[in-house]
Amino acid sequence: MWLKPEEVLLKNALKLWVTQKSSCYFILQRRRGHGEAGGRLTGRLVGALDAVLDSSARVAPFRILLQVPGSQVYSSIACGATLEEINQHWDWLEQNLLHTLSVFDNKDDIASFVKGKVKALIAEETSSRLAELEEEPEKFREALVKFEARFNFPEAEKLVTYYSCCCWKGRVPRQGWLYLSTNHLCFYSFLLGKELKLVVPWVDIQKLERTSNVFLTDTIRITTQNKERDFSMFLNLHEVFKIMEQLADVTLRRLLDNEGFDLDPDLQEPSQITKRDLEARAQNEFFRAFFRLPRREKLHAVVDCSLWTPFSRCHTAGRMFTSDSYICFASKEDSCCNVILPLREVVSIEKMEDTSLLPNPIIVSIRSKMAFQFIELKDRDSLVEGLLVRLKQVHADHPVHYNTSRDEDMTSPMFHSTSMCSDHKFGDLEMVSSPNSGDSGTEKIPWLSPAALITSCRWSASQSPDASMSREQIKISLWNDHFVEYGRTVCMFRTEKIRKLVAMGIPESLRGKLWLLFSDAVTELACHPGYYNSLVEASMGKCCLVTEEIERDLHRSLPEHPAFQNETGIAALRRVLTAYAHRNPKIGYCQSMNILTSVLLLYAKEEEAFWLLVAVCERMLPDYFSHRVIGAQVDQSVFEELIKERLPELAEHMHDLTALAPISLSWFLTLFLSIMPLESAVNVVDCFFYDGIKAIFQLGLAVLEANAEDLCSSKDDGQALMVLSRFLDHIKNEDSPGPPIGSHHAFFSDDQEPHPVTDIADLIRDSYEKFGDRSVAQIEHLRCKHRVRVLQGHEDITKQNVLRVVIPDVSILPEDLEELYDLFKREHMMSCYWERPRPLAPRHDPSRPYAEQYRIDARQFAHLFQLVSPWTCGAHTQILAQRTFRLLDDNVDHLIEFKAFVSCLDIMYNGEMNEKIKLLYRLHIPPALTENDQDSQSPLKNPLLSTSRPLVLGKSNGDADYQKQLKQMIKDLAKEKDKTEKELPKMSQREFIQFCKTLYSMFHEDPEENNLYQAIATVTTLLLQIGEVGQLHSSSGSCSQECGEGLQASALSPEQDSVFAEADTATIPQDSHAFPEEAEGDWTVSLEHILASLLTEQPLVNFFEKPLDIKSKLENAKTNQYNLKTVEMSRQSQPELKLRTAEQDGGSLSRVGHTKAQPTVSWVISP
Repeated sequence: MWLKPEEVLLKNALKLWVTQKSSCYFILQRRRGHGEAGGRLTGRLVGALDAVLDSSARVAPFRILLQVPGSQVYSSIACGATLEEINQHWDWLEQNLLHTLSVFDNKDDIASFVKGKVKALIAEETSSRLAELEEEPEKFREALVKFEARFNFPEAEKLVTYYSCCCWKGRVPRQGWLYLSTNHLCFYSFLLGKELKLVVPWVDIQKLERTSNVFLTDTIRITTQNKERDFSMFLNLHEVFKIMEQLADVTLRRLLDNEGFDLDPDLQEPSQITKRDLEARAQNEFFRAFFRLPRREKLHAVVDCSLWTPFSRCHTAGRMFTSDSYICFASKEDSCCNVILPLREVVSIEKMEDTSLLPNPIIVSIRSKMAFQFIELKDRDSLVEGLLVRLKQVHADHPVHYNTSRDEDMTSPMFHSTSMCSDHKFGDLEMVSSPNSGDSGTEKIPWLSPAALITSCRWSASQSPDASMSREQIKISLWNDHFVEYGRTVCMFRTEKIRKLVAMGIPESLRGKLWLLFSDAVTELACHPGYYNSLVEASMGKCCLVTEEIERDLHRSLPEHPAFQNETGIAALRRVLTAYAHRNPKIGYCQSMNILTSVLLLYAKEEEAFWLLVAVCERMLPDYFSHRVIGAQVDQSVFEELIKERLPELAEHMHDLTALAPISLSWFLTLFLSIMPLESAVNVVDCFFYDGIKAIFQLGLAVLEANAEDLCSSKDDGQALMVLSRFLDHIKNEDSPGPPIGSHHAFFSDDQEPHPVTDIADLIRDSYEKFGDRSVAQIEHLRCKHRVRVLQGHEDITKQNVLRVVIPDVSILPEDLEELYDLFKREHMMSCYWERPRPLAPRHDPSRPYAEQYRIDARQFAHLFQLVSPWTCGAHTQILAQRTFRLLDDNVDHLIEFKAFVSCLDIMYNGEMNEKIKLLYRLHIPPALTENDQDSQSPLKNPLLSTSRPLVLGKSNGDADYQKQLKQMIKDLAKEKDKTEKELPKMSQREFIQFCKTLYSMFHEDPEENNLYQAIATVTTLLLQIGEVGQLHSSSGSCSQECGEGLQASALSPEQDSVFAEADTATIPQDSHAFPEEAEGDWTVSLEHILASLLTEQPLVNFFEKPLDIKSKLENAKTNQYNLKTVEMSRQSQPELKLRTAEQDGGSLSRVGHTKAQPTVSWVISP
């Protein structure tokens, strides 16, 4: 065990210790007298001393000391009762610390670093023991308090677990604490007076892997967009990596892949995720993948036990898995024996008498007169009690109806009759299912295919040689012998022997039934009588995009096969595909489903083919048939890694393995059916239904190995693809009883030279012998690893497509646009992290167009506006952000896209002065400014806006001069009116007041603040006089035509403009009130008036034309984005201080000023 470092004097009077091992910094010692058969006198004295001491004072026989070179003082850091225990500590020090310490120059730093690391290991061991004993987790609470204080996250950010470790910066390690929360990976270190905080959102992680460097043999590397970070020196690195992998997978799928994650509801709520939940999820996913069970199955218990296996006449050690509807068994020795027992088939579960030979036994009896004996079950009583409860529930939900007309099957011996396996006697599940299913359904529904389509083609296929038929009969005989010994239902013993039979090819007469058993589709069929018929009736006659796609592909599905050259086969295919699309609208119909379903219909009845399709799409190939075919891309990425591992020479020659994707992706999507002759490809499907995706991986590797020499000599990717295509097109099945049917998807068929033929049975046998050692757990681990990469690859594609559309329309640099996109996306993600989903802010939807996948609402926009907008107006910024959002929300769906957000920013940073003024103008007229605007209910009362203030225009010679000057400016601007697509409405007095208030707020804290205030006061006074002139003429009726035409007034020539009509004779009252409410509706100014007036003041021109730097804003935003969100979440947690959102009407922000100041934290957000 690790010890709290304490100093000891090595050179003492009594030689109590003997050095066993030593290194530059550590010494492993053994206590004298321990382990010595006939020791010397000193050893005997020490041994006697230890024997007489009290147990609390006795010393452990082994210890490890920290040795600082040049010092006589050593520190004990570990002790052990056995040599094995102390060697484990020594090995850990050698692997994790020994090579690291050489980077330190100061000896004191070495001692401090090692002691700190040992103390952290002790703390971690203590917390682990507390968690295992389920005691009050005081240590976890203490860590939680530190986590909250150090990172200042909202309460919704739940800490899952924490570990002591080192984070490497170059060659220097920093000792600290790693905190794993629901949405972030966080690291904190305080070493030698320096504090480091690192925050990495899980959604930013592009690669998570175990690796090694020159100093350490095992580290965890986190790769984000631009950085790599290494973490090491964990007490249990395997456990840490597993938890990190689970958290990354859960978070990425929850936030980036909603298509395939909605079936895992337990982890949809991040605040409920715990370390134990993640471990249970990993075990649950392994259980479902290993036995290929429905995704709704929830694992309840895993217990060690032994199962009586009659074929070997002994008990086989393994583990029992119990779930909602199944009892499963897997032997500890891989592929030795597996059993799947659906509770629907179980008749009874009984406890037997406990004996020394049969400890804690139970008997599980099934309907086919078989019994399974399990022994050595721990906590047998509670296990059986739970099983009986679920058994009762399953039988209540799906009552079993026995068919008395088939008593010969019910009275057969334990392993059934030895008679030939004909269709009517195969599979008890079908025979004892509800009368509404199976053959009885075909009598009521005339359009349902009564048999597999292959049966209608057998007479024409009888031209095959007698040798093929004899081989088929031999296979049937072998299978019958196997059924006698191992069982013939879904509850059969699955051993290596049956795998060999499958690899040889299943006889055509048994193929459909065995597919049903191996995939367990037979259970779904029996549990849902009449379900398929109801789906067909509900989907008949409906026309939509999916049915159009199905109709388009019907005649492309095995067109060379006789079964699909008539309406019978085409109609059956149409019904199955349409029924499945109706059952699962999220998948609907995807290309390649038609080819797979065609083959299923050849060997299974129509309803059976439907349930086989369900098993493939929803269990055996998860996420394959979706909008983005994520599952197929993940397996393609896994396949590329397997090529690098198992065929390194080929991988080295083909530098970019993605070049194989155009052909190898179809291997996974169609299970080789589209690129291999049908009679050969069905043997691949046999292996797939028995072994799952593992069979496709190993067969793909075998194909590449068989062509490795030709592929390595190929000159380009095109030639390599032709080599593979020609090889696959010449794979034959010598045992097939039917005529050969070529692949119509082959690249070419007019070979100049005959290509050597490969037998499919030999190829499959080679694949099992050379590449069949991969376990289900290893494949699932690789899938989890590569799913992160594939999802992040889709995110990169989305980002590049959005930027490609936006870049031509704006002047912001591409690298700045990338950072803006990251901020925009992170703002969306933070709401997903810590807020409950709101109807106006849906989560990431990958099925939408690229530009619409990420959208933000008014609250999120206000955060970004405050962070990156150059128009910051103090307390007025929030109001201006709300108006900007309403202006950009063209379709009034309360969401805006990235392009609209960037286009607005581009005007603020890079627009001409007239563009900026036009944007400000639009922000103060409808729809941006509304009657319920938070700030528009109280008119601005400011002496600077009074028309009684004298008008000063520098060296002007009076009113006539500036009026003449403005006339000329407006005449110039009028030339541009024809270019404007839509004329903007004039601004009322109330809107003008808000416009002025925004300008005053924008000038606050500017270096030229005083000059700007003077200039805007002058312009405001001028505009008020202009508006009052128009108001007077409007009230006297001199311009009634213009007032009546409304928006068309701005299209008049300058000589006809109401502002200057008879301007020389007009009298402007100097002492009148600024805002007479009774005339407010007639007071207006136009954009041209405002722009022309602003152009008269050089300080204002300089303000709007000065260059603005967006880079500094972006750097500040990356640092403060989390802080701003945290402060807002803290305020929301206090009802009396809750912020108003953009959707709320009226109210005031005055009480926000009374909120308590929030602590700030320095963030290092890894991009």
